[in-house]
Amino acid sequence: MYSKKVMNHFMRPHNQGKIENPSGVGIVGNPVCGDLMKIYIKVKKENKREIIKEIKFETLGCASAIATSSMITDLAKGKTLDEAFKISRDDVAEALEGLPPIKMHCSNLAADGLKEAIKNYRQK
Repeated sequence: MYSKKVMNHFMRPHNQGKIENPSGVGIVGNPVCGDLMKIYIKVKKENKREIIKEIKFETLGCASAIATSSMITDLAKGKTLDEAFKISRDDVAEALEGLPPIKMHCSNLAADGLKEAIKNYRQK
């Protein structure tokens, strides 16, 4: 049902935890399945570019929710805010070598959580 990559990110998630004094926080959830994600970003300005220097997550949810949270942090770290904002649910699912169709909403949550963290940073 799950790819090896999904299982690896579920069993050994990358960048799990909380950032103290984050630049931005995105909180998203799905009331139907009960998944809840918090994405924290720390942004640094380099040569007039805003770069995600640190990113972490806290997720309550299924294996797919944890795996997609882990993957979105890998995909976004080191990117400019504009580049990170363009990461889609399909990018997340593809990087995980696929998700079952019934679990694709988890990749939506991860991408939306990142977008919300970026929006939160930009509103400050």
